[in-house]
Amino acid sequence: MRRTVVAGQFYPGDAETLRRQVEGYMAAAEVEVSETIKGAVVPHAGYIYSGKVAAHVYAALPDAKTFVIIGPNHHGAGSTVAVSSDTWSTPLGEVKVDNEIIAALPSSISRDETAHQYEHSIEVQLPFLQVRFNDFKIVPICMGMQDEKTAQDVSAALIEALKNKNATILASSDFTHYEPATVAHEKDRSVIEPILELDAHTFYSRLYQQRASVCGYGPIAVMIEATKALGAKRGCLLKYATCGDVTGDMSSVVGYAAISVGD
Repeated sequence: MRRTVVAGQFYPGDAETLRRQVEGYMAAAEVEVSETIKGAVVPHAGYIYSGKVAAHVYAALPDAKTFVIIGPNHHGAGSTVAVSSDTWSTPLGEVKVDNEIIAALPSSISRDETAHQYEHSIEVQLPFLQVRFNDFKIVPICMGMQDEKTAQDVSAALIEALKNKNATILASSDFTHYEPATVAHEKDRSVIEPILELDAHTFYSRLYQQRASVCGYGPIAVMIEATKALGAKRGCLLKYATCGDVTGDMSSVVGYAAISVGD
C-alpha cells in the first residue's frame, strides 16, 4: 500500500473537508466536459495555490477506465523512470493500479516503489480523480530522468501499452519557479505555446532558451508524444495563474497551467 505522505500539508487530511474543497474548486471552474480530451497538463502544488487551476482540467475530463499519471521525481530516490504497482491511498479511500497496462510496459520502466515513496506530484492528483469519477484505475510513473531521449522512450512504451485502451494521460507539472510574476508570465507563455501545438522538440528548445524552471518537463513531453500518437491534434490552455494571485506577492512566484490535449 502506498500511503499518503502530504495529506494535511498539500491538501486537507480530513476526508469531508477534502471532498468539500475539491468540489468547490471544480464547481467554480468555467469549463465543460470534452469527450475528445486524451491528455492534460495539471499542476501539483498545495491546493491553496494551484487547486483552482488543477480543477479546470478535472472538470473538463471525460470518464476513462485508466488514468496514466506521470510526475517528476523531486527527491531523486529510486529508479530513474519508475512505475508503482501498489494500491494508493488518500483520505478519500484507495485507488488501484491497472496491472494489465503495467505488465505491458518494458523493463526499462522499473517496477520500483522507492521512487514513489515520498513523491507528491502524483499523489495530489488522486483526490481530484476520486471526487470526479467513481470507478477508475491508475498507472503512476515517476521520472527522475527527463531528457528528450528518455521522454521519447517512455512515450513509445506507453503508445504500445495503451493500444485499444480507454486511458487518459496526465502530466503533473508546475511551471516557472520563484521568479517575478512578469518574468514567469513571459517564460511560461513561451514554453506553453509548443505544448498547445503538440511540438515536444520545440518545447525542449524553449526550455533551454528560456532557462525555464518547469519541474515536470519530461512528463509533459511524454504526454505530448503519446497523445499525439493516439490521435490528439492540439492543446487548449484552460487556465493559467501563479501563487502570487493567491498571496498578493508578485516578487517571487510559481506558475501553474491547466492544459487539455485532444482532437
